[in-house]
Amino acid sequence: MGNKTDMKDLKNKVAIVTGSSSGVGAATAKLLASLGCNLVINYNSNSAGADAVATECEKHGAETLTVKANVANDDECKSLANEAIQKWGRIDVLVNNAGTTKFVDHANLEGLSAEDFHKIYGVNVIGAYQMVRAVSEQMKSQESGGAIVNVASIAGVAGVGSSIAYAASKGAMITMTLSLARVLGPSIRVNVVCPGFIEGEWLKEGLGDDVYNKAHEAARKGAPLGVTATAETVADSILYFIVGPQVVTGESIIVDGGRHLGMTPLTRR
Repeated sequence: MGNKTDMKDLKNKVAIVTGSSSGVGAATAKLLASLGCNLVINYNSNSAGADAVATECEKHGAETLTVKANVANDDECKSLANEAIQKWGRIDVLVNNAGTTKFVDHANLEGLSAEDFHKIYGVNVIGAYQMVRAVSEQMKSQESGGAIVNVASIAGVAGVGSSIAYAASKGAMITMTLSLARVLGPSIRVNVVCPGFIEGEWLKEGLGDDVYNKAHEAARKGAPLGVTATAETVADSILYFIVGPQVVTGESIIVDGGRHLGMTPLTRR
């Protein structure tokens, strides 16, 4: 029979993309819709953004469902999965993209409280875990299995980024991907993408225009390819793990124009 997961053709498949009202989540939803996938657009606060993304997806002929849910809440994760099952009777793809952070200079140890850590882990790690748990039984029951892609960050590889709590949470997400990939085979593949600096509003709002522009320039200059990631290029990498080689699981890919080549532990020794 060969491999149980078959996501080469996304026509009439069903994908849940968490945090898909803007940024990477929105770009991913639109890309999947353009390939014939039906979409659950999930948001926590930005309902207008979610509606706009749904409208874009429907232009490609996709059916959509827009669901408000905070992934840090397990009951809301379960109901998010159940709404998809009730509407389409299947879940083929889960993209764990919902994320949160607090912008605190790494040297400012007093800038993060235990509560900050709990809140960030609640969404970035526990939320992703709860979503995997919520969809796994349905995916296992399907002939074609399922594909899960977690959206982590270069922060989790190199210990950089918006705060130490954020970097630690993304490192945990990367490790969790390995554990989940091991236990969810043969019917579910689990992989993780690790974007570097992503151009767009999320970072601009968090950093402020001036710091954003300087960081963007530094990221671009430090990358061998001379570019930084966009929401669309990150979406491309997510798609790769869904429709690409169907024998890949437990893998991570860094999407940053090669900037990590200058900051990996091996090059800094």
